[in-house]
Amino acid sequence: MQVDTVVLDVDGVLVDVADSYRRAIVESVGRVYDETVPKAAVQAFKDAGGFNNDWALTDAAALFVLARREGLAMDVEAFTGEIAKRGGGLDAAEAVVESALDADAAARVFDAWEPARLREVFQALYLGSERYADIEGGTPPVAARGFIEDEPVIVTPETVERLTRDYCVCVLTGRPETEAEIALERVGLDVPPERRFTMDDWEEGKPHPRALVSLAERCDADAVAFAGDTLDDVRTAVNAADADPSRTYYGVGVLTGGLTGEAGRRKYEDAGASVVVDSVNDLPDLLDG
Repeated sequence: MQVDTVVLDVDGVLVDVADSYRRAIVESVGRVYDETVPKAAVQAFKDAGGFNNDWALTDAAALFVLARREGLAMDVEAFTGEIAKRGGGLDAAEAVVESALDADAAARVFDAWEPARLREVFQALYLGSERYADIEGGTPPVAARGFIEDEPVIVTPETVERLTRDYCVCVLTGRPETEAEIALERVGLDVPPERRFTMDDWEEGKPHPRALVSLAERCDADAVAFAGDTLDDVRTAVNAADADPSRTYYGVGVLTGGLTGEAGRRKYEDAGASVVVDSVNDLPDLLDG
């Protein structure tokens, strides 16, 4: 691939979030409702699409748990499959509950559903008590050290140096701005604000192409490689190519997130990935080849 611009996702690409964000999803639901989904179920929601925001994924997982209590006759795979059929995301999860349960049972599910409380618990677990007080304000609902402290760095200093030397490097992430800054500082990637899109910068979320096209415009790009760890990342590149035919967009699937091995490779290819790599650290050689 001959490109002049490289756009990087953060989670699962630059840092490993298996024991931070994904753990926070599972444990938040468990703390609020005393039962939860297995960690493997997080990937099923991601594959359904529309869950770039992990708070929304947490809300959807909670809906599943509550609906099962009311007699939902679906396992996680069937539930997320129905979400995918409806276009993905939290609205689709709500529609599945409404269609699968009778009106009274669905009403009980939504009465018990507490997205605001789930978000507070999630942030307390992920950020830890000290960061929660600084970022969210107030007293955290649970005391925690913070899963964010245990995110292993994936990208190497050599990869950061080669990419930033040779390409216009941007970041496109579902993280809030403050949490993105923590991760970028940890990995040593200095990206100016105008070359970032975070949760705070746009409402649509992946796989909507607006953010990726905007970053390409800001870099005056001819060809863009976007590396991400979910199917929605690849779909974002595919959608950007449709929306902006004046440029070339390559979706690069990275096998260091929830999608791994040959099964992950096939899912990326089916979603339209231009290439699949074992790690973001393979990207410089791929682009130079």
